[in-house]
Amino acid sequence: MQPNPNNSDKKPADRLLKMPGKLDRGPVDFKTRIADSEGEIMAIATRNVVTAQRTTPIIQAVEIMTREGFRRLPVIDAGTHHLRGIVTVSDIINFMGGGDKFNLVQVKHGGNFLAAINEGLREIMTPHLVTMPVTGNIADAIDIIVNRNIGGIPITDAEGSLKGIVTERDVMKVLATEHSSRRAEDIMKAPVRVTSPDTPVSKVCEEMITCRFRRLPVVVDDVLCGIVTATDVMNYLGKGKAFEQLTTEDSAEVMGAPVRSLLSGDLHTIAPDRNIHEIAVEMVQRRVGALPVIEDSHLVGLVTEYDLVKAFAEE
Repeated sequence: MQPNPNNSDKKPADRLLKMPGKLDRGPVDFKTRIADSEGEIMAIATRNVVTAQRTTPIIQAVEIMTREGFRRLPVIDAGTHHLRGIVTVSDIINFMGGGDKFNLVQVKHGGNFLAAINEGLREIMTPHLVTMPVTGNIADAIDIIVNRNIGGIPITDAEGSLKGIVTERDVMKVLATEHSSRRAEDIMKAPVRVTSPDTPVSKVCEEMITCRFRRLPVVVDDVLCGIVTATDVMNYLGKGKAFEQLTTEDSAEVMGAPVRSLLSGDLHTIAPDRNIHEIAVEMVQRRVGALPVIEDSHLVGLVTEYDLVKAFAEE
């Protein structure tokens, strides 16, 4: 379960990333759109995937994902390498208080968070997941990402053994090799759901799970002061910050901290007229999944990796 140094930064697709594409506004036949890339999904996928087992403690998985900067961790059988499920940052947020997986803390362990985080991943992982075959192509990946809103797709062989994983970012890098006249304001999500600095972490988790968001801008008097992501919330646990002031083992104490304590000092924004290729390049360079759109000092939208994959694929 040790990270492989050849992970995500050295894929063949990385060298394809360059500035400037075209675009469309309706449904698109992805398979004819990128027919020339058929069968080459493994060329852009991460092959040496860091994995866990169903018995891996939740806290150990969180620490691995935090350390490596992962949003997801495939769960396999140690002997056969057969894929059994996946634990995503959304599963972790759900467990931390956002949804039904919080029952593991509240019901099974009577609110004892420290006991619950030592349970195995089988308790919170997603067992029925969408996969791709090693013979799949980039068009298949785009179809899954855009139409099923899945940000990471495990790749398996005919026996069900894990052979790789492909993500939104991997696909975005390939699609961003074309020119486009579209700008942030053409593809951004607006209006944007926001939260305040004093919102408890537990409430942020609930909103993310209920609304199926991975990030929430933090706003004071209509002015953006940061963005809290599902990864930030997970890192709060993975880096041990959740336990620094802990005097009991109760989940309410762990999750009662204000969201302001999760914000970093870095805040990168874009203007509405920013070209989407420039945005894609900046996201890759900064290793972020979204950039807020600011106009006249106010938040007017949000552009995510998903928005960019969809926009480039429509061209």
